[in-house]
Amino acid sequence: MALSAGSVLAIGETELDSIYNDFRLSEVEVTARRREEPVIPVQKLEGKRLEGLSTQSVADAVRYFSGVQIKDYGGVGGMKTIDVRSMGSNHLGVFYDGIEIGNAQNGTVDLGKFSMDNIEELALYNGQKSEIFQPAKDYGSAGTLYIKTRRPKFSPDKPYNVAITMKAGTFGLANPSILYEQKLTDNIHLSANAEYTYAHGRYHFRYRKILPNGSVAWDTTAVRQNGDVQAWRGEVGLFGYLPEGKWHVKGYFYDSEKGIPGAIVNNVWKNSQRQWDRNAFVQGNFTKTFVRGYDFQFNAKYSNDWMRYLNPDTTLMYIDNEFTQQEIYLSMAHRVALSGGQAVIEKWRQTAINWDISVSADWQWNYLEGNLANFVYPERNTVLASAATQFYWKYFKAQASVLGTFIFDKIHQPSLTTPTATKQRPQFTPAVFVSYQPYLKELLYLRAYYKRIFRMPTFNDLYYTDVGNIALQPEYTTQYDGGIQYDKQWERGTFRAVSVKADGYFNQITNKIVAIPKGNGQYRWQMMNIGYVEIRGCDLNASTTIHCGKDVFITFAGAYTYQKAQDFTDPKEMTYGGQIAYIPWHSCSATANLMWHGLSFNYAFIYVGERYHNSANIPANHEQPWYTHDVSVSYELNLNEVMRQINLPRLYFAIEINNMLNQQYDVILNYPMPGINGKGIVKILI
Repeated sequence: MALSAGSVLAIGETELDSIYNDFRLSEVEVTARRREEPVIPVQKLEGKRLEGLSTQSVADAVRYFSGVQIKDYGGVGGMKTIDVRSMGSNHLGVFYDGIEIGNAQNGTVDLGKFSMDNIEELALYNGQKSEIFQPAKDYGSAGTLYIKTRRPKFSPDKPYNVAITMKAGTFGLANPSILYEQKLTDNIHLSANAEYTYAHGRYHFRYRKILPNGSVAWDTTAVRQNGDVQAWRGEVGLFGYLPEGKWHVKGYFYDSEKGIPGAIVNNVWKNSQRQWDRNAFVQGNFTKTFVRGYDFQFNAKYSNDWMRYLNPDTTLMYIDNEFTQQEIYLSMAHRVALSGGQAVIEKWRQTAINWDISVSADWQWNYLEGNLANFVYPERNTVLASAATQFYWKYFKAQASVLGTFIFDKIHQPSLTTPTATKQRPQFTPAVFVSYQPYLKELLYLRAYYKRIFRMPTFNDLYYTDVGNIALQPEYTTQYDGGIQYDKQWERGTFRAVSVKADGYFNQITNKIVAIPKGNGQYRWQMMNIGYVEIRGCDLNASTTIHCGKDVFITFAGAYTYQKAQDFTDPKEMTYGGQIAYIPWHSCSATANLMWHGLSFNYAFIYVGERYHNSANIPANHEQPWYTHDVSVSYELNLNEVMRQINLPRLYFAIEINNMLNQQYDVILNYPMPGINGKGIVKILI
């Protein structure tokens, strides 16, 4: 009899003994297609571990992955982007329920906009997702973050679920939300989720500057201003199930107004800039196996994103800009199993060969409108075509792919500085992933991969009035990675699971796009291809689950990253060979989770080592390390167990304390982060 790892965690040792003694099954031969284990492992946060972290947005959660640096501009509504292995935020693809979140204007995705209220799983892949049955777009980034929202699940006797949540905390935070799920038929399910977030965003901070000689330049306590946020989010989804297939359609809407606290420079403690965002999209997916050995997938999306930025301060420069982006995306993917579709599970390691191929074709249309003077109204058509194969045999697994990218830009209102659109040549980029398992009875894997990919210059890079440069070429990354992984699980005893991963990597970024002064004035800039960066590093991850007596489980997890990311752009500059801005040499995180019945205690620690805020690694640019300790306690009360004759809801309570030692720190220079803060959560599950 086989028990899943989840079942082992949910059943006490006494019950396990009873099960094993009472059920003795005769030998059964099972045939099935071999489960596709990933060639390159993934970092995941899901379930109770994800729920237990003290997080308000997706950006807060991904801090616990190795190899990740967060650019956090402070406050509840401050912009938050992530950089994986020092390749830049533009090289990370962010996918929401399997379809990429696009931003043709500047190429970055603000992860602070995405609440954790309806998130079921976060998965981070270096290189690309370790499977071949996927859209061509999934091959097009140096790293990918997949955000998976909750899919409805129902008990046999209840065709609906309701969750009402209220979060309140420091900075005036009020965050109510409601989730409703309904089983319309056995094969069609509905999900609707709505959320409102408000915070005044004011918090005390201590701002202290130490000069290179050790003296204190200033030491001030103040209140962070203009960090308020007010946001609405709504999602509606339909989920369908077919024989050998499934589909879903989702609508998403987000509307916010927030202050931009700005940097504290020149003794200016308050800024007046504001930003409005309105994002809406409709997307869908259809996946089906039509005949044995042939799978088909179709994806579609339309999005409309509006943004207004206001700087009313005329002492600097009055700015009131509005931009509207539109995007249409269509994708088809096909997978064919050439051999080994059926194999005896107990014998496949000696006899079965699994060889699949996949081809995908995507089309994406982007259009940008703006109210800037001399704006050229750019339009882009992108065609992507991929071919991939995967091969599994005995000890060996391998995947290889090639992506063809064809980009066609045009402008609707030529200007003197931008008379024509850029002309980009077709790009063909390969990737190869291999994994070797030396001992078939042990989950020990050796792995390596090579990938070359690029990021296309954004609309801002190319066409922003008087700044863009239509002669820009794509920014290329070349990645090399080698690693080892070991996993072990036990059904009895103290230790129930252990996992250890280690990876070393070398990345090169060429044709790096940077802004340089234009002409004699330092207030005018233009984008240029002049940069070259080399990144050497290693990632370590470890986790274990311990059974401490009946119904008590403790899970520990840790991640460590070392990176040497050097700027080799110009030997004549003082930045040559320096660690690039905001990349620490050392960073780590650790989490612990204790569960006993409905009670959960969580602890999280994050450390970011010394770094520089400029590639000129001189004492004036040095930034001190920072760290935070977060704790949370939650309890889920199931009233049905207390009063078994009455069908009452479940209640969930949680208290979070973040930065409990009141560490004063900046992630980005002159953007002070909050000190100690807290949050309370009450959830009713019906």
